[in-house]
Amino acid sequence: MSFASAVTPHVPYLRRFARALSGSQASGDKYVGATIEALIADPAGFPQELGPRPALFKVFLSIWNSIDRNHPDDANSEGDSSDVVDRRLGQLTPLPRQAFLLVYVENFTEQSAADVLGVSSEDVVDLLQQASIEMAEQVTTDVLIIEDEPLIAVDIEEIAAGLGHNVIGIARTAEEATRLARKTQPGLVLADIQLADGSSGIDAVNSMLKTFSSPVIFVTAFPERLLTGKRPEPTFLMTKPFQPNALKALICQALFFEENARTLATRPH
Repeated sequence: MSFASAVTPHVPYLRRFARALSGSQASGDKYVGATIEALIADPAGFPQELGPRPALFKVFLSIWNSIDRNHPDDANSEGDSSDVVDRRLGQLTPLPRQAFLLVYVENFTEQSAADVLGVSSEDVVDLLQQASIEMAEQVTTDVLIIEDEPLIAVDIEEIAAGLGHNVIGIARTAEEATRLARKTQPGLVLADIQLADGSSGIDAVNSMLKTFSSPVIFVTAFPERLLTGKRPEPTFLMTKPFQPNALKALICQALFFEENARTLATRPH
């Protein structure tokens, strides 16, 4: 099997992982592009013994972790205040958060995640626990759920409430979602794509975001419909069926980036 044939099926999911780390499609895609370019330039750098998917993620993270701005720099914590936001963004990418995303969002086993990160499986367990503690300290907000399956909606509501968030409503159609959003302007939206009356969760989100800004997590059984690379893709995408810890991780990621974006917007230029 050629290198291209081996890695191509896994690139959409690497792009999802990259967006979760960087907070934007454009930034994440730059790192994915750099990974592919590095492998084309030096195919010997591809650790084939791990298998195509873990090997691709390992090369990506070796590049990601080599960039200084992707790491907190405690030594410079008293430096120029203009660097505060960059250092804060760097806090998103220590090993605990990477481990959590690999295991609970990308569904790596703990051993595979250990191979990707270059640590032991015991270390991964510790990293996952540390990440869970950090995420429990995230900001709370009002949450709107757009989901037509009652049992799934209840599961999502329990997960959000368990993190301390206030669920302001559950909408089953795009029209209902738009109406609720205009009344409440939620701080986070969790949306299915295909709704009960045949309407689109994507259309509902696009409509509501014309009047206010809020992070959105799409929860869908058909992620390949959004991971095409042919149009702007959601930064936060969860595949059904999902693990509760995976959705918890993504909720915290989404709220972190929203808070970081607000800090950037208010920073003097």
